[in-house]
Amino acid sequence: MSDYRITGETGEWEVVVGLEVHAQVVSNAKLFSGASATYGGQPNEHVSLIDAAMPGMLPVLNGEAVAQAVRTGLGLQAKINLFSRFDRKNYFYADLPQGYQITQFEFPIVGTGLVKTELPDGTAAQVGITRLHLEQDAGKSLHDQDPKRSFIDLNRAGVALMEIVSEPDIRSPEEAGAYLRKLRQILRYLGTCDGNMEEGSMRADVNVSVRKPGEDYRTRCEIKNVNSVRFVMQAIEAEARRQVEVWEAGGTVDQQTLAFDHVKNETRPLRSKEDAHDYRYFPEPDLLPLQITQEWVDGLKAALPELPEEKRARLEGDYGVTPYESGVLTAEQPVADFYEATVWGPDFASHKGQKAPEDIARLAANWMLGDFFAALNRTGTHVENSPVSALALRELLSLILDKTINGKIAKEVFETMVERGVAGKPTSAKAIVDEKGLRQVTDTGAIEREIDAVLAANADKVAEYKSGKDKLFGFFVGQTMKAMKGKANPAMVNELLKQKLS
Repeated sequence: MSDYRITGETGEWEVVVGLEVHAQVVSNAKLFSGASATYGGQPNEHVSLIDAAMPGMLPVLNGEAVAQAVRTGLGLQAKINLFSRFDRKNYFYADLPQGYQITQFEFPIVGTGLVKTELPDGTAAQVGITRLHLEQDAGKSLHDQDPKRSFIDLNRAGVALMEIVSEPDIRSPEEAGAYLRKLRQILRYLGTCDGNMEEGSMRADVNVSVRKPGEDYRTRCEIKNVNSVRFVMQAIEAEARRQVEVWEAGGTVDQQTLAFDHVKNETRPLRSKEDAHDYRYFPEPDLLPLQITQEWVDGLKAALPELPEEKRARLEGDYGVTPYESGVLTAEQPVADFYEATVWGPDFASHKGQKAPEDIARLAANWMLGDFFAALNRTGTHVENSPVSALALRELLSLILDKTINGKIAKEVFETMVERGVAGKPTSAKAIVDEKGLRQVTDTGAIEREIDAVLAANADKVAEYKSGKDKLFGFFVGQTMKAMKGKANPAMVNELLKQKLS
């Protein structure tokens, strides 16, 4: 738990935050219809009669959406409720054709759980999960298409959402950011939500209140539909400071629903905050209660992929990477897969649980966190469409390990591989080494001849070195490597130079 505080005229204030994350379920169809749940398309292209709320149309529950919710609950170490029920939440939006939302209220499919997070300073924290329930999304109102009219796009209407509600355990913007990043990582590993906040497939309602340390909770306000981790953190800061100013001025914070203006860095009221009874919840009459079996849940659990914490522990144990390296390498599953494929080859999954060869495991970690990630950033590509494949990188590293090339030459070869990969050309490291004549020189006689020439040309510095200026040794190494165009084996150069200068 962080010690984040806001200092006002009356002393320090503690911030209390709870998050309601709406995560779009990865599924081909919507929650209660067979219409496509794919993002994009022309307005109202992915709309069935059910989504448009035509009379007499009845919802049919998407079984895969239920399975995805259960998988998510298992990934959050949460209680899976074998009995759950859908309810009607009644309210009016122009982009909500039915005039109500089918959601889960009293009996959600997933109960209490836990998310463990890590703050930037390495401090561990954890956030409780209150519940996860399934519900359908609303459509989208378009206000910028016409000067006098708004338009409605129902492509999103009826898409399956998981609403993941946290306990009010978060005490700073940094903790909120860490929680959201960890939650997004878990969902992506599970394959239950793509976590794309820019497309709206993951967005957060942010509940914020402030209090004097040790007090009971004060009135909270809800900031709706924040669609980036950075904006969530900024919104918490702005709203907490606003509330502190209100309380310290002798006022009272009203329970409100707010919007966050990231340009002005301020919150503004949308409406007074509703309570549950305002929505007139009642059981959805067109859907039976949902009853699942423990055997079915156990089958889903057995088929879950390895989750981030498990993968981190395994990489540290089997590959010898540091906690920092394992954190970076497991941030996204494709990155972790790329690393393991670089170490073992395409059949890396068959080596799970085996100790990796230390030399290539260490070298692969160094290269991925250094030159490889730098190349991805420079070329604006993601690991999944990297210009250099894991197999190609593995071939390059094997040339270093068998001393065909040295580290300096390897960087030159890698840059050529990146250039060719971006251009769609073959990226074989061995072919580039042969083509450019870059094989490392390990001929003792050839290296000795160059060393002799360097020492003869710098007799004055040899005398200085022998009189005690040890730092000149690096100069002799550099001159020798330069004379051999970087292709000499550095270890042999060092060893032979030591012999010559002694």
